Amino acid sequence: MAYINLLPWREAARKERQKQYLTVLTATALFSFLLMFSINMVYNARIDGQLQRNSYLDNEIKVLEQRIVEIRTLNDKKKSLQQRMSLIEQLQSSRNLGTQIMDEIAKVVPAGVYLTQFEKKGAFLLLVGKSESNNRLSNMLREAESSELLADPLLEFIEAGKDSSTLLSNFKMHLTVSGFDAIHGISQPETPGKRGAK
Repeated sequence: MAYINLLPWREAARKERQKQYLTVLTATALFSFLLMFSINMVYNARIDGQLQRNSYLDNEIKVLEQRIVEIRTLNDKKKSLQQRMSLIEQLQSSRNLGTQIMDEIAKVVPAGVYLTQFEKKGAFLLLVGKSESNNRLSNMLREAESSELLADPLLEFIEAGKDSSTLLSNFKMHLTVSGFDAIHGISQPETPGKRGAK
């Protein structure tokens, strides 16, 4: 007699296939989850690393900015000190300039020329006085031109004296100081004075 299988083998096979399908589906989902989780962890680690690097760079930039501010402050102090040192050097080199100007004027003014007014404004001198003759004024101009301290003599005017008892002529002359204050650009305070002789 032939063997007859009475079990519902078709139903059992179908359940077996469903079970295999669910197992594969679960394994695939688990693998996908693990893969996404791993990728997420890798990218999060990279993002964290980049954030740390950005934070480090921000801190270093702040330190550099502070150092730049300090360097600018030091540069400003350095410039200020250099200006003070330059001013001190200029003042030291030109402190005897007034005496030198007076001495040079005494050398330039010849006999027969008398100064009644002497003013200094910066690097410019104004001489007002009287002269016995025009030749003496010409000699004075030549002496001023050959002077190392004085330059650019300019005779503004010569006029006969109002007093008929004397033969003196009135004159007004401008000079430029080519000494220390003209070289260094120091403007000396105005020291108008008078120098006269009779």
